[in-house]
Amino acid sequence: MKTIAVLTGGGDCPGLNAVIRGVVRSAVGTHGWRVIGIEDGFDGLLSGIKTRELDLKAVRGILQLGGTILGTSNHGNPLHYPVMEDGEVHWMDVSSQVVEHFNSIGADALIAVGGDGTLKIAQRLYELGMNVVGIPKTIDNDLKATDVTFGYNTAVGVVTEALDRLHTTAESHHRVMVVEVMGRDAGWIALESGISGGADVILLPEIPFSIEKVCAAIRRRRERGGRFSIVVVAEGASALDGEQVVQESANNRRGGVDRLGGIGEQVAGQITQCLDMEVRTVVLGHLQRGGTPSPFDRILGTRFGVKAVDLIADGDFGKMVALRGRSVVSTTLAEAVGSLNLVPAHGEMVQAAEKLGIMLGR
Repeated sequence: MKTIAVLTGGGDCPGLNAVIRGVVRSAVGTHGWRVIGIEDGFDGLLSGIKTRELDLKAVRGILQLGGTILGTSNHGNPLHYPVMEDGEVHWMDVSSQVVEHFNSIGADALIAVGGDGTLKIAQRLYELGMNVVGIPKTIDNDLKATDVTFGYNTAVGVVTEALDRLHTTAESHHRVMVVEVMGRDAGWIALESGISGGADVILLPEIPFSIEKVCAAIRRRRERGGRFSIVVVAEGASALDGEQVVQESANNRRGGVDRLGGIGEQVAGQITQCLDMEVRTVVLGHLQRGGTPSPFDRILGTRFGVKAVDLIADGDFGKMVALRGRSVVSTTLAEAVGSLNLVPAHGEMVQAAEKLGIMLGR
């Protein structure tokens, strides 16, 4: 009997439990394999070995649940791990330690579910000889090797609902509402939710913005009778002469990446200075990650889990499952982490937004 392991790494995301369920039901029900769940992402193979048995009973009733029953962490990055030497913290690659601990649990293959960071770790472990298959997960939709990642659809729905609610209070008080959303370097959440939620201004990481043009657009809207405005700002957006707003530097974080945030408050302050209007800021933050996954994300996560088990059955490792058109296929992990899926600055969706009269800051 084959034994496989599964872990969920990086930020949590709607649809993770659907993936775990898909893996277990396919591996146990179809192949008669044993499945081990590794808890808290790669931390479960670093700071002590933390695992649990995943049988059919363990995944009963989890399809509709947000988050992940295995827990996750975006700090346990073995490629950038803090090690204390001579009273000082040194950031080191401890991937070989992960391989050693993984071998000790007696699993034949690992399914790593995560975004760009998790999949880069998976690629490194594959290079070290581990049998690894990746599943793409991120609300940011920034992985280029797949048409869409699960979790993204739910996040866009959450932001759209928030914008619907903010319209009523903004209109009642004649305010400008600045809404900061997630996405890091990719503006997909901001763009799609902004279009579907009727935003007047959308600011993306891919299009550096002019605050003067943003203010001019809001002023023109007011002159035409629009007494309120909705501004959606991606957390990675920046002005033409500015930089991304960072809350915590990568140098101080175990995850090895900057923690973004604060651009919404900055934009609100600048709008306040140039317009005689009340401005309020809403940071949706982790609301975008939580809650019940949409039907689309439940189905996609389930299909990804089943396909990952199929790849292991075929001995096809070093691969990531992906959605291409209407089909779930596979691609190499190397291709998956080669570049990010960013919003084309002059693409069809951006042009459609501008033709609708939405200001994109340029």
